[in-house]
Amino acid sequence: MATVNLGFENNLWEMADKLRGNIEASEYKHVVLGLIFLKYISDAFEERYNELVAEGEGFEEDIDAYTEVNVFYVPKEARWDYIKANAKQPTIGQIIDEAMIAIEKENASLKGVLPKNYARPEIDKTKLGELIDLFSFKVGDKEARAQDVLGRVYEYFLGKFGSSEGEFYTPPSIVKLLVEMIEPYKGRVYDPCCGSGGMFVQSQRFVEEHSGRKDDIHIFGQEYTATTWRLCKMNLAIRGIDGNLGERDADTFSNDLHKMLKADYILANPPFNIKDWGANRLVDDVRWKYGMPPAGNANYAWIQHIISKLSPNGVAGFVMANGAMSTNTTSEAEIRKNIIEDKLVDCIITLPPNLFYNVTIPACLWFLTRNKKSDGRDRSNEILFIDARKMGTMIDRKHRELDYETEIKYIADTYHRWKKGEGYEDIKGFCKSATLDEVRSHEYILTPGRYVGIEEKADDGEPFDEKMTRLTGELAEMFAKRKSLEDEIRKRLGAIGYDF
Repeated sequence: MATVNLGFENNLWEMADKLRGNIEASEYKHVVLGLIFLKYISDAFEERYNELVAEGEGFEEDIDAYTEVNVFYVPKEARWDYIKANAKQPTIGQIIDEAMIAIEKENASLKGVLPKNYARPEIDKTKLGELIDLFSFKVGDKEARAQDVLGRVYEYFLGKFGSSEGEFYTPPSIVKLLVEMIEPYKGRVYDPCCGSGGMFVQSQRFVEEHSGRKDDIHIFGQEYTATTWRLCKMNLAIRGIDGNLGERDADTFSNDLHKMLKADYILANPPFNIKDWGANRLVDDVRWKYGMPPAGNANYAWIQHIISKLSPNGVAGFVMANGAMSTNTTSEAEIRKNIIEDKLVDCIITLPPNLFYNVTIPACLWFLTRNKKSDGRDRSNEILFIDARKMGTMIDRKHRELDYETEIKYIADTYHRWKKGEGYEDIKGFCKSATLDEVRSHEYILTPGRYVGIEEKADDGEPFDEKMTRLTGELAEMFAKRKSLEDEIRKRLGAIGYDF
């Protein structure tokens, strides 16, 4: 995902943030992102409209003239010039709601997707009008699309909302690492808990960056939360990605919208450690091939659901809570053992802390495949373990990011070299290709730290006796300073009547 700012995103965010007032953040994101989406489709429409006027054939109000070039048709009362002309009116909220309804009426793929709650009293109409005035730059014409202006603004806002929410947004560096690892060049890409659609956007970008076409991949997804499902639909629409997200939001466990799907690539960031996931209603489900997941934790339900969707050569990469690598509850330990013995686990990566917004649970990445004989060698009896806990850079006091060039590519290249058997070697403290016998000896625990060992420190050439003499001398000096400091503190406290 884009990391270079366009220059106006932060100012736009600060202004938009003032609009929030007493609206819950979970609702407010749809107010702002819906407005950005409206500006985008209006820009694209206006450009196509002017082209048609210039052609002089009289087709400027013909819907087919827009859909044939993948542009949404925007009715007169929903076009941005009309919205902006009425930005200072007290009825601006109602005008926007009616614009959203009109757009959905003319574009079947957007039905039930756009937010239509701008008229509600909680939204300050003066600030809403000021926000509309701020959206003066183009986000949907050809030049803006070439620069991916809307996508970058959209992702910037998603990231900002992620700072306060996080449940629907996977940080870009994690998405990029997952995609670089599994390389979704061509085929069916599935995300069973797709959130705002970041996995799909990055998969499309990966294909295009490697000289492929965006229609080389076919998107399938599902999302439980209705507002987030709509957000994902908008996110895909602005990218021109035709994704099958089902008719509406639905629970992946109890209402699988893609029952017959076998995916070539699966990317996911399931919610961690869900307690009430409906296990009692799914006791005999065919997905639990490796064992019944415990009713109090959905982690292994997600893992087995993902496995059930893999095609014969399918590859999956997903985020998981660290506990899943080593949990010894009877059912989970048995499921993990069975999955390992079925030779599905390809690679496990432990992640550094602070990568996620509002999620403090330590996380890891799992990579599973049905075909461990791909890429030129048979690795059926091996699992690659990577310990990336020391990687990443703190970008502020709370959040860490992985660098693409020096870290993400390094991890992904290590994995690909290992798969091919070309140029790979174990590195103490970082990576280890372990045999299944080694994993069995560790009672099927998949924590990379058990296998990679401790990083070897470079020999500084200082003889041991000399080093110990120097270090004990430094320690004695520190003890002396501490004693002196304690005496000074006692003296000063005593001077004001606080002896101890």
